Amino acid sequence: MARTKDPAVRSLLIDRAAQMLSARQPVTLRSLVAGTGVSTMAVYTYFGGMDGLWKAMRQEGFTRLAAKLDAVSPSPDAVRDLAALGAAYLSNALADPDLYRVMFDAGFELEDTAAADETLHHLVRAIERATAAGRFRDDVDPLELATQSWTIGHGLASLVATGPLPRQALAHGVPLLTALFINAGDNPDQCHRSVERGWHLLMSDHRP
Repeated sequence: MARTKDPAVRSLLIDRAAQMLSARQPVTLRSLVAGTGVSTMAVYTYFGGMDGLWKAMRQEGFTRLAAKLDAVSPSPDAVRDLAALGAAYLSNALADPDLYRVMFDAGFELEDTAAADETLHHLVRAIERATAAGRFRDDVDPLELATQSWTIGHGLASLVATGPLPRQALAHGVPLLTALFINAGDNPDQCHRSVERGWHLLMSDHRP
């Protein structure tokens, strides 16, 4: 009878490998499990070996991000929701900065590229709702605007969660997203209010 796998052990090994990579420590079977109370066989049991671990690390990053984005409940204000999705992206990066670094390392393959793409489509759907509500112009390309919005979030995440800027810099997200959405056709005053509501709804736990 096959033994039931413990999700906590899987998460432990993924988090430890991400931390070791972040610290530029060599990740081997023995160094990975050292001090964890887990045997080297666990790497084969849960990942099929080290190659499987590398793939699982990137995928886990996107899995955790998807869970954060799924937690953003749609509201009648789609622009507020766009900002809230950006805040959720930042919140995810701040919660797991080591894993966040690995997510975008193309040196490791993904187990499921479609699942990773779905994180961007959260933004696309919110933009489509905003356009249908008359907040954005009809000629706005949802995928292009979603990519621009993601670029802002990724830049802040890289500079704050894994880089040199203090957490006070997270506040720059509001004017950056507001300018982007006004350029897409939103009313300036209404846009600023919506972005502030969405941004601070999920970022409150990360204020300095």
